[in-house]
Amino acid sequence: MTTTHPGSARTSLREWATGVTVFAAIMLMIGGILDIMRGIAEIADDNIFASTRTYVFAFDLTAWGWIHLTLGVLAFVVSFGLFMASTWARVIGVGIAGLVIITHFLSLPYYPVWSIVMIAISGIIIWALCAMRKDDAFVPFESAPKA
Repeated sequence: MTTTHPGSARTSLREWATGVTVFAAIMLMIGGILDIMRGIAEIADDNIFASTRTYVFAFDLTAWGWIHLTLGVLAFVVSFGLFMASTWARVIGVGIAGLVIITHFLSLPYYPVWSIVMIAISGIIIWALCAMRKDDAFVPFESAPKA
Protein backbone atom coordinates (compact mmCIF):
# COMPACT_ATOMS: atom_id res chain seq x y z
CA MET A 1 0.00 0.00 0.00
CA THR A 2 1.39 3.37 -0.98
CA THR A 3 0.65 6.50 0.92
CA THR A 4 0.71 10.03 -0.30
CA HIS A 5 2.06 12.75 1.87
CA PRO A 6 0.70 16.27 1.92
CA GLY A 7 2.51 18.31 -0.67
CA SER A 8 3.30 15.37 -2.95
CA ALA A 9 2.55 15.69 -6.66
CA ARG A 10 -0.21 13.06 -6.55
CA THR A 11 -2.01 14.80 -3.69
CA SER A 12 -1.89 18.21 -5.33
CA LEU A 13 -3.14 16.77 -8.64
CA ARG A 14 -6.01 15.10 -6.82
CA GLU A 15 -6.88 18.31 -4.99
CA TRP A 16 -6.74 20.22 -8.29
CA ALA A 17 -9.02 17.68 -9.97
CA THR A 18 -11.47 17.85 -7.07
CA GLY A 19 -11.48 21.64 -7.20
CA VAL A 20 -12.14 21.65 -10.94
CA THR A 21 -15.03 19.20 -10.55
CA VAL A 22 -16.62 21.19 -7.74
CA PHE A 23 -16.09 24.41 -9.73
CA ALA A 24 -17.81 22.86 -12.77
CA ALA A 25 -20.70 21.60 -10.64
CA ILE A 26 -21.26 25.00 -9.07
CA MET A 27 -20.96 26.82 -12.41
CA LEU A 28 -23.39 24.36 -14.05
CA MET A 29 -25.82 24.85 -11.15
CA ILE A 30 -25.59 28.65 -11.41
CA GLY A 31 -25.96 28.51 -15.21
CA GLY A 32 -28.98 26.24 -14.81
CA ILE A 33 -30.63 28.59 -12.32
CA LEU A 34 -29.99 31.58 -14.58
CA ASP A 35 -31.41 29.73 -17.59
CA ILE A 36 -34.48 28.73 -15.54
CA MET A 37 -35.07 32.38 -14.63
CA ARG A 38 -34.58 33.49 -18.22
CA GLY A 39 -36.95 30.79 -19.45
CA ILE A 40 -39.62 31.82 -16.98
CA ALA A 41 -39.22 35.48 -17.98
CA GLU A 42 -39.54 34.63 -21.67
CA ILE A 43 -42.58 32.41 -21.12
CA ALA A 44 -44.33 34.94 -18.89
CA ASP A 45 -43.94 38.03 -21.08
CA ASP A 46 -42.76 38.23 -24.68
CA ASN A 47 -42.13 41.97 -24.31
CA ILE A 48 -39.34 41.51 -21.75
CA PHE A 49 -36.69 41.23 -24.47
CA ALA A 50 -36.24 43.52 -27.43
CA SER A 51 -36.53 41.58 -30.67
CA THR A 52 -35.29 42.34 -34.14
CA ARG A 53 -37.17 41.54 -37.31
CA THR A 54 -34.20 41.13 -39.64
CA TYR A 55 -32.50 38.22 -37.90
CA VAL A 56 -32.24 34.88 -39.70
CA PHE A 57 -33.34 32.82 -36.66
CA ALA A 58 -36.78 34.32 -35.99
CA PHE A 59 -38.36 32.29 -33.19
CA ASP A 60 -41.16 33.17 -30.84
CA LEU A 61 -39.80 34.15 -27.41
CA THR A 62 -42.20 31.75 -25.71
CA ALA A 63 -40.53 28.88 -27.59
CA TRP A 64 -37.13 30.22 -26.51
CA GLY A 65 -38.44 30.35 -22.96
CA TRP A 66 -39.32 26.66 -22.98
CA ILE A 67 -35.94 25.78 -24.48
CA HIS A 68 -34.05 27.76 -21.83
CA LEU A 69 -36.25 26.44 -19.04
CA THR A 70 -35.69 22.82 -20.11
CA LEU A 71 -31.92 23.24 -20.44
CA GLY A 72 -31.78 25.06 -17.10
CA VAL A 73 -33.61 22.28 -15.27
CA LEU A 74 -31.39 19.63 -16.87
CA ALA A 75 -28.23 21.58 -15.97
CA PHE A 76 -29.40 22.00 -12.38
CA VAL A 77 -30.14 18.27 -11.99
CA VAL A 78 -26.86 17.18 -13.62
CA SER A 79 -24.86 19.47 -11.32
CA PHE A 80 -25.81 17.23 -8.39
CA GLY A 81 -24.31 14.26 -10.24
CA LEU A 82 -21.10 16.25 -10.63
CA PHE A 83 -20.88 16.69 -6.85
CA MET A 84 -20.74 12.87 -6.71
CA ALA A 85 -17.99 12.83 -9.41
CA SER A 86 -20.14 10.72 -11.74
CA THR A 87 -18.80 10.10 -15.23
CA TRP A 88 -22.32 10.21 -16.68
CA ALA A 89 -22.80 13.67 -15.19
CA ARG A 90 -19.57 14.92 -16.78
CA VAL A 91 -20.60 13.66 -20.22
CA ILE A 92 -24.14 15.01 -19.98
CA GLY A 93 -22.83 18.27 -18.47
CA VAL A 94 -20.58 18.85 -21.49
CA GLY A 95 -23.53 18.15 -23.80
CA ILE A 96 -25.84 20.51 -21.92
CA ALA A 97 -23.21 23.26 -21.83
CA GLY A 98 -22.74 22.83 -25.59
CA LEU A 99 -26.49 23.13 -26.17
CA VAL A 100 -26.58 26.22 -23.95
CA ILE A 101 -23.86 27.78 -26.12
CA ILE A 102 -25.88 27.05 -29.27
CA THR A 103 -29.16 28.38 -27.84
CA HIS A 104 -27.55 31.54 -26.55
CA PHE A 105 -25.82 32.11 -29.87
CA LEU A 106 -29.18 31.83 -31.61
CA SER A 107 -30.80 34.21 -29.12
CA LEU A 108 -28.12 36.90 -29.47
CA PRO A 109 -30.48 39.46 -31.07
CA TYR A 110 -32.92 39.26 -28.17
CA TYR A 111 -30.42 39.90 -25.38
CA PRO A 112 -26.85 40.13 -26.69
CA VAL A 113 -24.87 40.92 -23.54
CA TRP A 114 -26.50 38.20 -21.48
CA SER A 115 -26.07 35.68 -24.29
CA ILE A 116 -22.35 36.42 -24.51
CA VAL A 117 -21.97 36.05 -20.73
CA MET A 118 -23.76 32.68 -20.78
CA ILE A 119 -21.66 31.51 -23.74
CA ALA A 120 -18.50 32.34 -21.76
CA ILE A 121 -19.79 30.59 -18.61
CA SER A 122 -20.71 27.51 -20.64
CA GLY A 123 -17.27 27.47 -22.25
CA ILE A 124 -15.67 27.51 -18.80
CA ILE A 125 -17.96 24.66 -17.72
CA ILE A 126 -16.92 22.56 -20.73
CA TRP A 127 -13.24 23.22 -20.00
CA ALA A 128 -13.65 22.31 -16.33
CA LEU A 129 -15.53 19.10 -17.08
CA CYS A 130 -12.97 18.01 -19.68
CA ALA A 131 -9.86 18.99 -17.68
CA MET A 132 -10.07 16.18 -15.13
CA ARG A 133 -8.92 12.67 -15.92
CA LYS A 134 -11.00 9.74 -14.71
CA ASP A 135 -8.20 8.18 -12.66
CA ASP A 136 -7.72 11.45 -10.77
CA ALA A 137 -11.36 11.69 -9.77
CA PHE A 138 -12.09 12.14 -6.11
CA VAL A 139 -15.49 11.28 -4.72
CA PRO A 140 -16.09 13.77 -1.90
CA PHE A 141 -18.52 11.51 -0.06
CA GLU A 142 -16.45 8.33 -0.05
CA SER A 143 -15.38 7.03 3.32
CA ALA A 144 -11.94 7.94 4.55
CA PRO A 145 -9.36 5.13 4.68
CA LYS A 146 -8.90 3.64 8.12
CA ALA A 147 -5.46 3.84 9.65
